Amino acid sequence: MRILFVGDVVGRPGRDALDALLPELRAEHDVDACIVNGENVADGIGITPKLADHMLAGGVDAITLGNHTFRRDVIADYLASSEHVVRPANLSDATPGRGLVVVTAGNGQAVAVVNVLGSLYMEASRSMWEVIDDLVEQARQVTPVVVVDVHAEATSEKIALAYWLDGRVTAVVGTHTHVQTSDCRVLPSGTAAMTDVGMTGPHDSVLGVKHDLAIRRMRTGMPVRFETAAGGVRLEGALITCDRETGKATAIEAIRVPWP
Repeated sequence: MRILFVGDVVGRPGRDALDALLPELRAEHDVDACIVNGENVADGIGITPKLADHMLAGGVDAITLGNHTFRRDVIADYLASSEHVVRPANLSDATPGRGLVVVTAGNGQAVAVVNVLGSLYMEASRSMWEVIDDLVEQARQVTPVVVVDVHAEATSEKIALAYWLDGRVTAVVGTHTHVQTSDCRVLPSGTAAMTDVGMTGPHDSVLGVKHDLAIRRMRTGMPVRFETAAGGVRLEGALITCDRETGKATAIEAIRVPWP
């Protein structure tokens, strides 16, 4: 079976690219399930119930989040009941939502989706290492097909987690840095790995932000209201091929499609 993981969708440009490209990508690559990181869909930061529902109605099966999960107050009650949107599992237990969801792919296969935060700059309530083994065990009780989104700044954390979980999950893919890495590989025991799947949005920018605003903030240290850029829009992600019976990955490749 094939799973498409789409990298961080940023603002309206990213949403428009996803809307336009996802149907043809699903058809072209015979995609059974699509997972999208959506923590930046609302004007570049956070997510709302309306935008989550829009993506789910447009062909997305599960949405992962990250350090901006609760930047929009309206999302809290939504996450408390959602069975398709997963927030980082190593946030406080007092926060609404869940760190593991199980969705049904187009071919009827159950797919478990796990979301965790790294430690560097992420302000997680606890280390991902404290929760990941229990999450994977829970997931594997339901299905052998398990995809982990590690939303982290440090490449070392993402790579280390992939090796730790090799053979126990289908894929470990990284999000958050918005820069697609060229290290797609299947590890020795059958786990597909990619340090960062990239960004779906405007690449003529600084990680999706208008470059002059980002530069002003960096040069002066003064508060600057960021705005989402508009140019160089493309969809980025990873296409994972796996055995639905064992959950073992057989291939992973980077996806990069310009739009329009």
